[in-house]
Amino acid sequence: MTPAKVEFEGLCQRLSWIQRVAMSAHRHLKRLSNIWIEQPVYFVTACVAGRRALLARETVHAIFRKEWQEMAARNGWAVGRYVIMPDHVHFFATPSPVASFALSIVVGRWKEWTAKRALRDLGAWPPLWQPGFFDHVIRSDESMSEKWIYVRENPVRAGLVAKAEDWPYAGSIDFE
Repeated sequence: MTPAKVEFEGLCQRLSWIQRVAMSAHRHLKRLSNIWIEQPVYFVTACVAGRRALLARETVHAIFRKEWQEMAARNGWAVGRYVIMPDHVHFFATPSPVASFALSIVVGRWKEWTAKRALRDLGAWPPLWQPGFFDHVIRSDESMSEKWIYVRENPVRAGLVAKAEDWPYAGSIDFE
């Protein structure tokens, strides 16, 4: 075996070990199966695979809005405020009392439907989304306000606009 091949195999073994350690270290971040809040509001973040800057475009904005507008009828989930960044999206969502699916199913379907349309319209290669997503249960009005301020200011912090209200890829669907 050549020295380069030995070095490569060693690197692969170390990388595999690092991945196993990282996964076990984050096991505590698993999604809770039951939330005991009367009407929970979730703060959701989904990222583009490879963090490619594909999202901050009017065509993608229109696709996302259409899918969010149909989410209540399809799954019983309402979408509130959102901000679409070039490589990720933040939005708030809440289930209706008769929601038919868990958040993980609803977001998974939303990602599937938006990916099909966006990739076709952009002429981009799959996958659009990274596997999984981040969610946080909003526990108070103060928490909701803090999260929204953070999300709303994202384009300013990224240097994309001078004022948050100038970012064209933000809004709300069913609730503020």
